[in-house]
Amino acid sequence: MNVAYGVVAGLLALFYLYGGGVKVVRSRERLLPMMAWVDDTPMPVVRSIGVIEVLGALGLVLPPLTGVAPWLGAAAAVGFAALQIGAIRVHLRRDDRQVALNATLLLAAAATAGLSTAWR
Repeated sequence: MNVAYGVVAGLLALFYLYGGGVKVVRSRERLLPMMAWVDDTPMPVVRSIGVIEVLGALGLVLPPLTGVAPWLGAAAAVGFAALQIGAIRVHLRRDDRQVALNATLLLAAAATAGLSTAWR
């Protein structure tokens, strides 16, 4: 595995494992202080996003480690970029201009997608 890919994808995977896991197991009341958008989003949607984030995190790390289905790393990175584009739209629609974290995650996902071609 390319070292640069490993570092960026590993950090991105840790972030999404935590964030996705929290969305899967915590109640709406416990999520609200961290994620205001949860207030007007149905919990099945929040839980589904959490599951997608956990599976995507595994998709970033496992393919280069195992050599099985290496295209999944790039697909997961592109999926996370699309997820962050959607997240930025949700924030802006709610008049929440604090999108720096989302923009950083979008850039990290794009970099990971680009770096994923190095270990193929």
